[in-house]
Amino acid sequence: MARREETDQEAAAPPTQRPATSVPVLGVGMVGYAFMGAAHSQGWRTAGHVFDLPMEPALAAVCGRDRAAVDAAAARLGWAAAETDWRALIARDDVQLVDICTPGDSHAEIAIAALEAGKHVLCEKPLANTVAEAEAMAEAAERAAARGQVAMVGFNYRRVPAITYARQLIAQGRLGTLRHVRAAYLQDWLVDPESPLTWRLERERAGSGALGDLGAHIVDLAQYLAGEPLVGVSAVSETFVRERPRLAGPPAGLSGAADAGARGAVTVDDAALFTGRLASGALASFEATRMAAGRKNALRLEINGERGSLAFDLERLNELSFHDHTEPAATAGFRRILVTEPQHPYLEAWWPPGHALGYEHTFVHQARDLVRAIAEGTAPAPSFADGLQVQRVLAAVEESAEKNSVHTPVAL
Repeated sequence: MARREETDQEAAAPPTQRPATSVPVLGVGMVGYAFMGAAHSQGWRTAGHVFDLPMEPALAAVCGRDRAAVDAAAARLGWAAAETDWRALIARDDVQLVDICTPGDSHAEIAIAALEAGKHVLCEKPLANTVAEAEAMAEAAERAAARGQVAMVGFNYRRVPAITYARQLIAQGRLGTLRHVRAAYLQDWLVDPESPLTWRLERERAGSGALGDLGAHIVDLAQYLAGEPLVGVSAVSETFVRERPRLAGPPAGLSGAADAGARGAVTVDDAALFTGRLASGALASFEATRMAAGRKNALRLEINGERGSLAFDLERLNELSFHDHTEPAATAGFRRILVTEPQHPYLEAWWPPGHALGYEHTFVHQARDLVRAIAEGTAPAPSFADGLQVQRVLAAVEESAEKNSVHTPVAL
């Protein structure tokens, strides 16, 4: 296995005090430390212990507004220091990469400032809350690229080995000309009308609801797997619960304790459904909802082509279903591929065949790919330009839904 061995003394030392290694250190500073912050921390902590990396990620500092809370998060997640001002984090000499895990309303300001300060940037999805913000971020990333900096969007599901392998099969022509892409992302954490009003339900913080939270993922995956963009959409959306109790304290995961005496308006969608057309003429359909009772994190994809089909279910994320339509009809059918072989993407450094990976490993793979891009001076994917393309699709979906589902071109 391709792991860098570590002495007991190294493992016990804090990241900034570890003995010098044969590879340079990449100091990471992270803004935000909740759900996504914890997931990104897992990726940064683990990547160098699994893969042979050309640079060693060091968890230099984490940033949050509450001093006590961010200090506790730094200790829990393995960060060497804590800041309460993201500007101070960007200014640190031991931070070369800024990882943004905040709500969407702060992405543009932090990312552009970090890029202008000469830092590399990783930004959680969706890239921004508006197309204008995403355009400014993409332009800043393009200017930074001329100076040797990189900027990447955190669409982590691209790093599921089965999805990466599906992209390889499609790129090899195993499905032939594509006809259909179907994508659905279903959750149920908002089914209860008394579930509290978190920032994900406020347009000024989140930009949109299920559309941006879940729909952004499946739009990115559809375009990534097909290898081409969506050029037009027709959409409907709905907010089923328009008022909810406010939070009684800090959020816990996706939810928190409700304040029975105070209520606020939900200003984003609960669900969005839309159809689309890819540049080649292939058809696509999408469903994103946080109101599907019984569905916890159900992301499902199917791609049909003239020569075969692929299907994926996140709840069985080590498996890929593949149908080769060129085989004799008497024996043809979907077959289960267990994506755990060392020949599969990312699996050369993990466990023996048949030993499954999970959700958290996508963030390890994300860290690996970004570190390699920085060290090699190559453009990482998905880029800020890719994030902007997704933002334009989301904007077209919202425009179509507002205009009674009229077909709406995606801006170029």
